[in-house]
Amino acid sequence: MSSPGTVLVTGGAGFIGVALARKLAADAARWVVLDNLHPQVHAEGKRPRELTESAELVIGDVTDADAWDHLLRELRPDVVVHLAAETGTAQSLHEATRHAQVNVVGTTAMLDAFARAGHVPAHFVLSSSRAVYGEGQWERDGVRFSPGQRSHAQLAAGEWDFAGARPLPSAAAVTPPAPTSIYGATKLGQEHLLRVWCASHDSTLTTLRLQNVYGPGQSLINSYTGIVSLFSQLAKSGEAIPVYEDGGITRDFVFIEDVADAFVEIITDPPSGVDRVFDIGSGVGTTVLELARRIADFHGAPAPRITGAFRDGDVRHCECSIAATLDGIQWRPRWSVAEGVGALQRWIDEQVVGA
Repeated sequence: MSSPGTVLVTGGAGFIGVALARKLAADAARWVVLDNLHPQVHAEGKRPRELTESAELVIGDVTDADAWDHLLRELRPDVVVHLAAETGTAQSLHEATRHAQVNVVGTTAMLDAFARAGHVPAHFVLSSSRAVYGEGQWERDGVRFSPGQRSHAQLAAGEWDFAGARPLPSAAAVTPPAPTSIYGATKLGQEHLLRVWCASHDSTLTTLRLQNVYGPGQSLINSYTGIVSLFSQLAKSGEAIPVYEDGGITRDFVFIEDVADAFVEIITDPPSGVDRVFDIGSGVGTTVLELARRIADFHGAPAPRITGAFRDGDVRHCECSIAATLDGIQWRPRWSVAEGVGALQRWIDEQVVGA
């Protein structure tokens, strides 16, 4: 593993950024974090205790041109890890401007700042999302097709799936992006913006399309993200976990340590090529009902209750094939859902005891 040189991590005081810094910051020439410590994630508004001392924290917003200019007067990063984003899928439907401002304008503000500073980082690593695929592709009678977004009328009628069809795992090389949420659309926008800029400036871009990331260190106060931590807190309190639709929603839950390891591999040993996209997940789909039952059993909580409720724009099935990722980089997920869920419950117990 080679030294990553000078690394700038936007949004690096958050869940993934803290885990990544713990693994790699000490090996970097400098590890600089730009983060606005948003109260939806950072209730205390101060440096997270978990952020390693090896990381230099600069408090600033990615949308603020002055903050960028001040930072880049003396910083010349070799690698930029772009984590900063608004991530609430459901929230984005009602706060579209906020998501576009941070995710899209924040990205262009960063790129404009590098242009003003006259500096081109050698490598950008973008934290993208499975949300760019939307509903992905399905298969009916041997024919692949993109069903598009489920309509409000379809959901209200309890028609959860697409009749006679089965979902297919997403894969960057074969699944066309088709977001069904404002959040997903803004993440795809980030991909396009960085791809164009990097190609024009002879920089390298690696995009990691993350599945549902969970584990110790996840925010326990952000109600818009983290279904695993939300379910865990409900079950720990002895409540029956409410499950949307008929419980058959499928997600690929990938443990935080596996995600951080993927970033480490990409940063320290980038694969050849100018523009690469990798799917980062466990490669295994789990229904939300299965997840809820596993968490409820851990705490001896009541059985989950299926509510029939739904969210407009929600994707029915989302899991990925990681075959191309395993071929492209020296990485593979090590944590099963059972192991990861157990580790998260123990961590939550520690937070309560230490409160």
